[in-house]
Amino acid sequence: MVGAVLSGGRNTRFPYEKGFVKIEGTTIIERNLELLRSVTEEVVISANEPERYFRLGVPIIGDVVEPGGPMAGIYSVLKCTGAGAAMFVACDMPFINRELVMYIAEKTAGDATVPVYGGRPEPLLAVYSRGALGAMEEMLSGGERAMTGLLERIDVRYIDEDAVRKIDPEGKSFININTVEDLKKVLEENK
Repeated sequence: MVGAVLSGGRNTRFPYEKGFVKIEGTTIIERNLELLRSVTEEVVISANEPERYFRLGVPIIGDVVEPGGPMAGIYSVLKCTGAGAAMFVACDMPFINRELVMYIAEKTAGDATVPVYGGRPEPLLAVYSRGALGAMEEMLSGGERAMTGLLERIDVRYIDEDAVRKIDPEGKSFININTVEDLKKVLEENK
């Protein structure tokens, strides 16, 4: 299984690339690459501005379709790597629990394996397989980019929230940083 950090977002609400925010002395993207290295055979970065990531020394895959948010990144990684399945994590999630990632990978089935937290699916910490490519291609060519729409069209194995909470009771894996205010809050809460 390939591990991929999704880092191709527009970054409109943050003054610089969110993946390069340092938490406890290490950038989020470096933390997530290291995490994925520990549970997958290969790691890549999904990004449309590869020059930002060259120094990290891992393959970078740009969108092979009109840029369309996380779905275009997921589609491109699956197409370009030829992997049967890939574990995806967002570049702005600093506290992903390794045990949870391993659990999701072990439970992989269908077109996607997606954890549920707070009553909602969390599609950017999930496994997607090549079986989802047809639905993604159809949606992207029609201008649809919503991950929730994709989950409605494919065979998804949801990881029950009770199982997720046994591993990550506070849901720290699903904390993401979208704004400077989010970052300040995360740093304050995790001192």
